[in-house]
Amino acid sequence: MPTAVAAPFRFFTLQVTRTRRLSPSLVRVTFTGPDLHAFASNGQDQSLSLFLPRSGQQTPVMPMEYGEGWRQAWIDTPEDVRAVMRSYTLRALRQDATGATTEIDIDFVLHGTEPGAATPAGPASRWAADARAGDQAVLLGPSVADNTAIRFRPPADADLIVIWADETALPAASAILEALPAGTKVRAWLEVPHTGDRVEPTTSADAEITWLVRDEVHAEAPKDIHGDAPAEATPLALQAIRTAQLPSAQAPYAWIAGEAGCVKALRRHLVREREIDRRRVTFVGYWRRGLSEEQLRERGE
Repeated sequence: MPTAVAAPFRFFTLQVTRTRRLSPSLVRVTFTGPDLHAFASNGQDQSLSLFLPRSGQQTPVMPMEYGEGWRQAWIDTPEDVRAVMRSYTLRALRQDATGATTEIDIDFVLHGTEPGAATPAGPASRWAADARAGDQAVLLGPSVADNTAIRFRPPADADLIVIWADETALPAASAILEALPAGTKVRAWLEVPHTGDRVEPTTSADAEITWLVRDEVHAEAPKDIHGDAPAEATPLALQAIRTAQLPSAQAPYAWIAGEAGCVKALRRHLVREREIDRRRVTFVGYWRRGLSEEQLRERGE
């Protein structure tokens, strides 16, 4: 399997240029910035750290002047003052004729922002729902295109790509599907809360995509108490994939991303029941049911 070249990451100062509501649960925020020309990525599931201002702040409070010591300085800043840190994936980037990055898109999943929501929105959902042109953020991202925060790396001999993603990984899964070359055999399951969240990716691959919509099967998925996490992962994914007939393949590769418990169960199924080489299964837990991102960091996850 290809190995990433270790690459530096740096801070970028961002400003919102525009937003677009994609679906009931998704909003796209487009950013630019004075130093964004140095941003580089050639991965479709590029992981990023985004820092957002607290309520009442115009700019996120980030100790960027500490260089590599920023994390401890950020931790030492009072929690109600320091920037909100959240992990996201790059949805798209645009470059000028010289290859310099001019804009990036990040898709946010919204939770608890609708009127009468049973669970209040967390800080990242509130920020994204209200984002306007000129709003500021800080990004920790790559300055070298091939970097260690890219996980989707199918081996050259892969003759089938299996994908599962919930709504938190939908931006990455969509970017992957859009980038795959014509003729690539793909079997994908994309799980979302609502019918309106079926934002169809454009792909040249030979892809069979199944949408798993929790509302359509009347799944009762309780909300996470912390506001920023999506509804509890349902058995939809495991049931759908376990009963599916996969295309014949000698060297399959799988990429599964979303709620950590569901990812773990799917990986176990693919490795133990489907007998896919565990080294050819990329699995990424984007969130964990019942825990906020702050709690995950405290636990070292």
